[in-house]
Amino acid sequence: MISRTFTPRILVVDDDLDTLGLIRMVLKRAGYDVTTASRWEEVTDRLEMSKEANTPFDLVILDIMMPGHSGYDVFRAMEVVLRKMPPVIFLSAKNTVDAMVTASELGAAKYLTKPTTPEKLLDAVRNVLNRAR
Repeated sequence: MISRTFTPRILVVDDDLDTLGLIRMVLKRAGYDVTTASRWEEVTDRLEMSKEANTPFDLVILDIMMPGHSGYDVFRAMEVVLRKMPPVIFLSAKNTVDAMVTASELGAAKYLTKPTTPEKLLDAVRNVLNRAR
């Protein structure tokens, strides 16, 4: 269970609204503070608001294949915009070695493929957050 004094803030980015809603529900039920974004403009808004309010995200979950800007683009933008880069879990239907290598080279903390189970997602989130502390 999550400590009441520290509720990790998680940003989830996915262009599929059904997937976004399911991930949000799973994480909220587990006690996390969840913010979502489905488009590039929403991502940049959420990052700017977080930076201005000095309420950084503790973890970001990113889809890779999105229209306009990929999850890799979002990752690179985060490196520029944020004072401190949170750990990132890529969650994608892209199940190729090239995608996983690219994510690893960027510095992703974890790579999960869709579909995944709520248990695998929560295990990955807990493990990544514990390593980041």
